[in-house]
Amino acid sequence: MQDSTPELFFEAATSYHKTAAMMAAIDLGLFTAIAEGADTPAALAAKVGAAERGARILADYLTIHGFLTKAEGVYALTPSSATFLDERSPAYLGAAKDFLAAPEFLAMVFADPARAVRSGESLGLGNIGPDNPIWIKFARGMAASATPTARAVAAHAVAGLTTPEKVLDVAAGHGMYGVSVALAAPGARVTALDWAGVLEVARANAEKFGVADRFQEIAGSAFDVDWGDGYDLILLPNFLHHFDAQACASLLAKVRRALAPAGRAFAVEFVPNPDRISPPRPAAFALVMLFSTPNGDAYTLAELDAMGRQAGFRGIVATPLPPAPQTLVEFLL
Repeated sequence: MQDSTPELFFEAATSYHKTAAMMAAIDLGLFTAIAEGADTPAALAAKVGAAERGARILADYLTIHGFLTKAEGVYALTPSSATFLDERSPAYLGAAKDFLAAPEFLAMVFADPARAVRSGESLGLGNIGPDNPIWIKFARGMAASATPTARAVAAHAVAGLTTPEKVLDVAAGHGMYGVSVALAAPGARVTALDWAGVLEVARANAEKFGVADRFQEIAGSAFDVDWGDGYDLILLPNFLHHFDAQACASLLAKVRRALAPAGRAFAVEFVPNPDRISPPRPAAFALVMLFSTPNGDAYTLAELDAMGRQAGFRGIVATPLPPAPQTLVEFLL
C-alpha cells in the first residue's frame, strides 16, 4: 500500500502557477531568446528586457516542469520546446495561449466553479454574443495548433470523394479545415460559416495559403442561417461538443439535408471511452465544457451514433487523429 501524500492536492491547487509562468515566458519571448544563445540568467535577462532575478526564477521553474534543461548554469530548450515554443519554428504554438488562457476563460473557470457543478451548466461561451472578442482570439490563436489535424482530416475526407467541388466548413473559426480541403482538392470551392468577425480571420488564412479565389463565407449562427444544399463535403470541426444531444441531433439533421446524394459529413470531436475517464485528454475535456458552456459535453461514440441516427444517418465511422487528442467521426448516409 502506498503512503498517503498531499502532493496531488498541492499540485492541483497551484497549477495556475504553471499557466502564469508559460504566459510570461511566451510574452517575453524567453524560449526564442534561449534558442538564440541567451542561455544564462544574465544574458537571458538582457535579451528579453527583464530583471536577472526574474529571468532566473522563471527559467528555473520552467526547467523544473520539463520545458528547459539546465547544466552548470546554462539553459537549453527541450526538443518539444524547440519545436513548439521557439517563435522561429514553423510549428510554433505560442499564440494559442491568447485563447486557452484568455481572461474570459479564466474568469469563467475561477469565478465559482462549484456553482457550475451544482447547476450542471455555466454562463460560459453559450451566452457570449457573436461580437465577443473571445471568438477572434480563438480563430487567431488556434490556427497553428489546428493545422496538422486539419490536414489529416482533409486527406481522409477527400480520399473518399471523386470530385469534392462544394464544401461547407461549419463554425469554421480560423478556417484551416476548409483551407486544407481546398489545398488537397484543387477543384473544391469552400464555404466557411461563422460569425462575421471570425470570418475575417478565416479569409486571411485562405489568402495566406493561396485559395482565396475558391473561398466564400456565410455569416451567422449555424443553427439559424440558410446553408444551401448539394454539398459534397460538410465539416463540423470541434463544434458539436458545445451543445446538448438534442441540439446536436437537430444540427446533424440540417447537415443531412444539405448534403448531395453521395456527400460525406465529418465531425472532429474529443471522444472519451464509455468509462468517461479515458483516454485522459478527451475525457478531461468534459470539464472544459462544464465550465464554459450551458449544456456541452465530451460525447462517446455511442452518443454520437445516437445523435446521427436521430438525424437520419445510418451510423458512424470513427478514425483516431494522432497525435491530436481528437477523433474524426463520419456520419454515414
